[in-house]
Amino acid sequence: MLKKNNIPNPHLDSEILLSQSINKDKKYIILNSKVILNNKQLDNFKNLINRRKNGEPIAHLTNKKEFWKNEFYVNKDVLIPRPDTELIIEQVLKIYPKNVQLQVLDIGTGSGCILLSILKERLNFYGTGIDISKKSINVSKINTKQLNLMNRVKLFHSSVDNFNIGKYDLIVSNPPYIKLLDLKYLEKDVVNFEPKLALSGGLDGFSKIRKVINKASTLIKKKGKFILEIGFNQKNKVKKILKKEGFYINKAIKDYGNNDRCIISTKI
Repeated sequence: MLKKNNIPNPHLDSEILLSQSINKDKKYIILNSKVILNNKQLDNFKNLINRRKNGEPIAHLTNKKEFWKNEFYVNKDVLIPRPDTELIIEQVLKIYPKNVQLQVLDIGTGSGCILLSILKERLNFYGTGIDISKKSINVSKINTKQLNLMNRVKLFHSSVDNFNIGKYDLIVSNPPYIKLLDLKYLEKDVVNFEPKLALSGGLDGFSKIRKVINKASTLIKKKGKFILEIGFNQKNKVKKILKKEGFYINKAIKDYGNNDRCIISTKI
């Protein structure tokens, strides 16, 4: 059924959804291939396959997504964490040694995957996450609890413009950066199921990036680092905006597909 509907990786998806339906891991399925499902499990499985057939993302069907070294709870209210975004975590770990104590701000925290992954790796970091979506903040709270980080994280439901709490040594952000008119060209499981709020960067793709950079320049401490995820064709323009707001560009990092994916800068 999945193959017929041109779903990529139909075999893997079926295995994942079968695991979900019977509440067992993949190893169990391989070792017990002769087990007969009961009606409830079968109905469950058929229902999940039907939803996947229509393009609904696996992460929404299982309510989880692996990111960095942890499993995150996700639902339709947040962007599904992407492997390319792990570059931000990698860079943070390269820049800061283990014993440093820091205040970190994550603008547009979504599921909390960036902020919480960093805090899991650096035990002396304290994190603040903000998001314009109340539902996103609720998802971040679930993940914060799940990862036992309640004592080091503060979450605020706020637009970036209205947030004025604290000064930060490090700011990270994966803002919406896709041009409004390009949204319709995304894969159907992205455009039909993931929140537009987390994808659309306005008419030119830069409206949210500008806001984030503008605000970061007032919330960041002098010599603080700012790591920003960008679209593959946005590097030069984003560098210009950063320089105008008083940031020195350290470097741009390419993702696994060899596209520019994030920019590291320092507040002068």
